[in-house]
Amino acid sequence: MKLKAQSATMLILILSLILAACGGKDGNNGGAATSSPTGSEKASPDGKVTVTVTSWRAESSEQQFYKKLQEELNKTSPEIVIDYQPVKATEYNTTLNLNLNTGTAADIIHLRPYAGGKAVADAGFLEPIDGLTGLDKFTPAQLAAAQGSDGKQYGVPYMLSSTQILYNKEIFEKNNLQVPQTWDGFIQTAEKLKAAGVTPLAFGSKEGWVLSLMHGAVGPQFYGGTGFVEKFLAGEAKLDSPEYIRSIQAMKDLQPYFPANFEGLGMEDVRTLFATGQTGMVINGHFEIASILGLNPELQIGVFPVPPAEAGGQGSVSTWVDGSFALNKTSQNKEAARKVLEFMTTEAYGNLILDHTKSPSPIPGTSTDNELVNEIAQLSGTNATPYFAVTALNNGNPTTKSTLENSLQAMYLGMLTPEQVAAEVQKSVDTWFSKQAK
Repeated sequence: MKLKAQSATMLILILSLILAACGGKDGNNGGAATSSPTGSEKASPDGKVTVTVTSWRAESSEQQFYKKLQEELNKTSPEIVIDYQPVKATEYNTTLNLNLNTGTAADIIHLRPYAGGKAVADAGFLEPIDGLTGLDKFTPAQLAAAQGSDGKQYGVPYMLSSTQILYNKEIFEKNNLQVPQTWDGFIQTAEKLKAAGVTPLAFGSKEGWVLSLMHGAVGPQFYGGTGFVEKFLAGEAKLDSPEYIRSIQAMKDLQPYFPANFEGLGMEDVRTLFATGQTGMVINGHFEIASILGLNPELQIGVFPVPPAEAGGQGSVSTWVDGSFALNKTSQNKEAARKVLEFMTTEAYGNLILDHTKSPSPIPGTSTDNELVNEIAQLSGTNATPYFAVTALNNGNPTTKSTLENSLQAMYLGMLTPEQVAAEVQKSVDTWFSKQAK
């Protein structure tokens, strides 16, 4: 049995070009950089070489991270200047496709993990990096997040991401609340916060990816976690099944604990609500911690896995390799860019990720004094289940992941039931997934 994805890469790129031409007039920049990355300049008279890097990570904390990266990189490669050119996350795919097709993409490209990166590699835009010094530090599973259909390696894994529940320790202490051990206990905790005049959960459904992220955290406790994902990949489970519908219902059950007018809130609003103590909890990726602390460095954040749906079960966090960095095939500075990619395999770089993005690194030997990051890393090692939408459902045109996001948005607007959401998602799966005899 195997996956069979329809080959529609060029069609996607053409459509993306059309969307890029039409999508620049909404005026919604969200405070993030949206300039189109351009190719690097050749060596300047002083011998400096500029290497451009593009990513969807446009938060101020990420830009500060690249300043630290520059300092550390220049200890071994003083001639290289990093020009970091982030694009707003919701506009990144369209902007990247446009720049790749017009020959103006950055030297180093942050690839979406799994199917997203594979599509860019298969379209012929990337330089294979097999044999790059340092790649042997990563596990086969980590490297698989950035390989093409040809089996070649196209990206250096960036960081290990996970979704879990973050909570405000001060609010919990003030209201005599303990970390819940079951899903029912989690709902009771939310009820107590609500009764105390505290919005239980920071959340907004304006940006679709936030919904698939939350479902990626909550869902496994109801559809059966890793076992269900394996059955799905084997063609033995569908997404309109009772267990998957229960995972959508669990998302609906959280609605009474969201902020007022959550339908119009984006991730920046979500961060602010939690950082300023207006909510007691947030179900989110650990990668948001740096941005949250950037808004309120004094915030005392605790973490716990999504509690088990059944007493005696194990809590879970959803994990995945969150992107990788690839070499643009048309880069004019491949030698310098490869040096940057090689640096991204070093322990020094891994420690930068730990210290400044509060994210576990896939690079062995890294360490941090940050108790919260260490706790998240420990949970990722003992309570992990795959982020289903990213690792297995990011196929199709539109992808099943985006269909899930759009359907969940419709559910929160009262337009779809959980059963109808599941039906829509399965309908999407049927367009690209097929079960075949070995």
